[in-house]
Amino acid sequence: MPCREMVMPLAFCASQRLDLPVNRQSERLPDYLQQEDRVIASLLDPRQLTRLAPGTYRYTVTTLQVFQLQVKPVVSLEIETVDGTMHMRALDCELEGLGIVDDFNLTLEASLSCNSKGLSGDARLAVQVSQPPLLRLIPRRVLESTGESILGGILLGIKTRVGQQLIADFKRWCRESPTLVSPQQASEKTAAMQS
Repeated sequence: MPCREMVMPLAFCASQRLDLPVNRQSERLPDYLQQEDRVIASLLDPRQLTRLAPGTYRYTVTTLQVFQLQVKPVVSLEIETVDGTMHMRALDCELEGLGIVDDFNLTLEASLSCNSKGLSGDARLAVQVSQPPLLRLIPRRVLESTGESILGGILLGIKTRVGQQLIADFKRWCRESPTLVSPQQASEKTAAMQS
């Protein structure tokens, strides 16, 4: 019986941390994070995003060039907001461009939270895949460091987008959605004005 060569899959990961100060109306951030469709469209490119159902989206990642290969991951995402924190995770991922790859696995775990100073978040992106035949001559460590660089670039792009698009959209939302004043706040305001 011929001996089959055991090939370990390539594995690479990247992570990114976000601390984003919000100077005005930061007390409204928990309500803003409840606007799921709006927030996701600010975090990710809305042209590459399709809403499948409440809390579920399909995202087509920009085509990536890995040596001679062009790869386009299409990721199903689950979004859940609990206690002022939005959680995002990948449910599954299809890989267009590598031909038939049976053991491709993408893991995404990300969160975005409100705090007294603004927003903070963490994201971790990891991929495991067998080495495509076209890339078998390239050393494993070179492929993995290239993969980590690509994943890091994806997360950095999202972080940059959050810093620009999300804050701009939050300000727009604050202008469009007047603050609802609770009866207690209204009576405190009236009492302060009468003093």
